[in-house]
This record gives sequence, structure tokens and C-alpha cells, in this order.
Amino acid sequence: MAEVFSKANESFVDENYEEAIKLYTEAIEQDDQPDYFIKRAQAYIKLEQYSEAINDAQKAIDKEPRNSKAYLRKGIAYFYLEKYVKAKESFLEGQNLDPSDSSFKMWIRKCEAELDLEKVEETGSTTAGQPIVGIANGSVETGTSGDVSSSTPEPHSSSPTPPQPQPVSPPKIRHDWYQTEAQVVISIMIKNAKKDNVKVEYTDNTVTANVTLPSGNDYTLHLNLAHPIIAEKSITRVFATKIELKLKKADGLRWTSLEGEAGVKLKQMTKEAVEASSVTKKYPSSSHHSTDWDKLARDVEEEEKNEKPEGDAALNKLFQQIYRDGNDEVRKAMNKSFMESGGTVLSTNWNEVGEKKVGVKPPDGMEWKKYDK
Repeated sequence: MAEVFSKANESFVDENYEEAIKLYTEAIEQDDQPDYFIKRAQAYIKLEQYSEAINDAQKAIDKEPRNSKAYLRKGIAYFYLEKYVKAKESFLEGQNLDPSDSSFKMWIRKCEAELDLEKVEETGSTTAGQPIVGIANGSVETGTSGDVSSSTPEPHSSSPTPPQPQPVSPPKIRHDWYQTEAQVVISIMIKNAKKDNVKVEYTDNTVTANVTLPSGNDYTLHLNLAHPIIAEKSITRVFATKIELKLKKADGLRWTSLEGEAGVKLKQMTKEAVEASSVTKKYPSSSHHSTDWDKLARDVEEEEKNEKPEGDAALNKLFQQIYRDGNDEVRKAMNKSFMESGGTVLSTNWNEVGEKKVGVKPPDGMEWKKYDK
């Protein structure tokens, strides 16, 4: 059992998530421990199988209601399904159980940012409460009664002037984008689009989206991408609130912009060079609302540095550091000893624990009893 779980973890580290899920499932069939469900949920998230991840996280919660990691996995899956209210509820539950885990702070802030953006889109107003007249290239024009009165010409005679019909401008549609290590995700903010009315063409360097809007008008978005993509692995998803284009990166580079000038070969930077750059990295957007996720992450990291763990939290941090910095044998020894001893032994010596089963060693003054289902 412990050996299967250890192999599953190795497959996960190697980013072979399908194999990891297979091995986690095998371990669960032998012993359905909460941690096994949590790890499989994490693998499901990597494969974007979010409903399965939620199911596994919930099973872990049912077995161990105070497991904060289960709430974290559940919240992340809900977040990527764009169910931000449920995601935030899960993160808050997990934070109450483990206030020292700074991951919850960052995910809660992400949920709040998305909920604020949804609120603006639904009300159709800026934060100042003024109606949005148009959005173009990230700028917003707002109308006020003072603007209207000042631009109205005075009549030259007492005879009324019949109102002149005004041309109707086509709706302004914005698009946002963000990126992960493997994908670039473009969101086109068109609501209630029908799947049959959305046609997207991917090439190695371009994306063209043609959409028939609910009003009957046609909308086209053509992008000359800054870096190449894998066209055959790029997908389109249509939601009630937007259209999402998921572009598979051809390499692991961090994009500093979505588009590049046509015919100009952009200089590619390695991931290390980008990370070493002093330029602040943001996710550019055509929206007038922007969130600097890198700054948010830095703020959370700074808060984490200032927090000094004590007691069990300090001990757990030490174990995490040993596991992270150890070689394969150290990790296998820690996994095997911990699982076979029921959490009472944690060894880093594979030569000692690799050849025999690790027995249960309860603390002094305590007695080990097997849980009776």
C-alpha cells in the first residue's frame, strides 16, 4: 500500500498525472485514507477534471472534517469552474482550520477580485457609479448629466427642432488573458453566446474567433500571438458569461505580452531570464480592471516570512523542508515509515525501513488502538 502511494507521488512529481491517478486509485482500493483522496484530487486538478477533484476532496472531508488540505483542493477546483462563491467558502473553512497556511489568503483574494469584476459587469457601472458608455483599448468613458448639458447647443429660434436620429454604435467587447506554465487563457466577454455560433481557428502563431452575437451582429477577434502555440491541443469553451480560449504553449516561456507584431520574430527569453528581470510582471488585459497577481503573491510571501510558526506548525515546517530537500530515498523512507506506523514514526533512513514493515510506536503514556468502523 505504502509502496503504491510512494510510486503515485513519484509519478505526480514527474507530471505523469494519468499514471498518478491510476496508482492513487489502487492505493485507495487497499486503504481509503483521506490523504489518498486529497492527492488524487490534486492530480485531477492538474488534468482540469475539476468535478472529479471536488468529489475526492469532499470524500476526504467526510472522513476527516478538520483536514484543511481537503478544503484547499475543493476551493481550487471550484475556482477553476468559476464558482467563486463556493470556492471562497471552501477557502474560508480551510483557513479557519489552519490559519498558518498562507495559500488560503491568496486564493481568497483571487476569489474576491473575480467577484468584484463580476459585480461591475452585471451592474454596468464603474466604481464611481457612473454608467459605462464605451470600452476601448482598456479606457472607459463615463457619461454625466453635466457633460450632456454643456454639449447641447442653444436654439437660434423659438421654433422646436425635431430630434435627429443618432447612429447606433456597435457594442464594445473586451477580452482578458492570463497564463499558467503550460497554457495561455483568453476570455472574450460575450454573454449568452450559442456554441454553434462560435468558430475559432488556431494556427501556430495566430488565433481568429468569429462569433455571431445574440443581437445578430458579427464579432471577430484576430490575434497575432507573441509566441507559438500547439494548435491541435488548443481548445474553446463557451460559458453563459464568456467564451474561453485555452492555448497550449509550444514552450514553457512566460509571455510578457499576448500579441507580437506580424512578421517580426520576437526574442525568446528563458524562464530564468524572465524571473530575473526587474520588470514587474502582470497579466495584461484590455479591461480597465487589472490585478497584479505577482504583487499579490509577493505580499502573501512577505506576510508568511513575518509569521514565526510555533509548536506543531514549526515542526511540520521542518518536516516539509526535509522532504523537499531530500533525495528519492529520503522521501520514500518518510512516506513508508509514516504510512505503515499510522503517523507515529517518521524516518529518513531507507536502509533501515526499506526491508521491513515499520511498526506502530505511540508516544509515551499513550496506547495504540485500531479504529473500529
